[in-house]
Amino acid sequence: MDKIAVLIPCYNEEKTIEKVIKDARKALPEAVIYVYNNNSKDRTAEIAEKAGAVVRNEYMQGKGNVIRRMFREIDALVYVMVDGDDTYPMESAPEMVDLVLNHNADMVVGDRLSSTYYQENKRPFHNFGNNLVRGSINRLFGCNIRDIMTGFRAFSYAFVKTFPVLSKGFEIETEMTIHGVYNNMQIENVIIDYRDRPEGSVSKLNTFADGFKVLRTIARLYRSYKPFGFFSILAGILAILSIAFFIPILTEYWATHMVPKIPTLIVCCFVMMAAVISVFTGLILSTLALNDRRQFEMQLNMLHRHKVNDLQ
Repeated sequence: MDKIAVLIPCYNEEKTIEKVIKDARKALPEAVIYVYNNNSKDRTAEIAEKAGAVVRNEYMQGKGNVIRRMFREIDALVYVMVDGDDTYPMESAPEMVDLVLNHNADMVVGDRLSSTYYQENKRPFHNFGNNLVRGSINRLFGCNIRDIMTGFRAFSYAFVKTFPVLSKGFEIETEMTIHGVYNNMQIENVIIDYRDRPEGSVSKLNTFADGFKVLRTIARLYRSYKPFGFFSILAGILAILSIAFFIPILTEYWATHMVPKIPTLIVCCFVMMAAVISVFTGLILSTLALNDRRQFEMQLNMLHRHKVNDLQ
């Protein structure tokens, strides 16, 4: 088991990968640096190997697929994940590692948004998207994570080995954050400087396509982790629709003692029944979710014993 593993997912980063590896080695000289090449069409893998990194391949395209492979194959006391585009300064890595090793942090988030991100990033829709995602997750899950989409994080062994990677692409950061928040893991924020990509380096993130995937991921995970809240919102919407269409029928009945819109009345009744069913669905699923939390805590205890045995 490595003490510190630096994980660098890469796709066509030949212009920056060598500098990222050198900066990582300078900041964390005792770390093992892993570069996972995701079907790059340039010299990323060749340059990374010459720079002294351990180079491995993930042939299924997408950042989520790469991280699944990394987390599955590598055992370490602390993991530092950083993008290969040289937008994150590795000088902050020792502080992040210390929080995991000595302060029981399960995930340390490299917070760009509290420093230079808005000045350095030249894509206004990315700024809007980051604010939207951060606000949505903090409100829905009752947390205070300052940067949801950052690619610079540190993780504990327990976090990595209990994190079920379901996403295939850039929505993976959102999934990581919600996993940590929901399971009451210790999450710390470290403010980092951010610099935009150097000239000639192109972002792989599609603002709109990947943005919609992230929002869908938030909705899906909210339904899975907070089913009572999700189905209560659905029930509220259905109940409002039912009442809104029922009020004119009731008003007309009071005035004429006749119900001329019987089909509408029937639909209103069925929609209200769907609202009631949604509430009970949320109650049942929330009970199942609580049982999943119990199983998760048992899994954490087993992982802790496994790690202790490995260290001995």
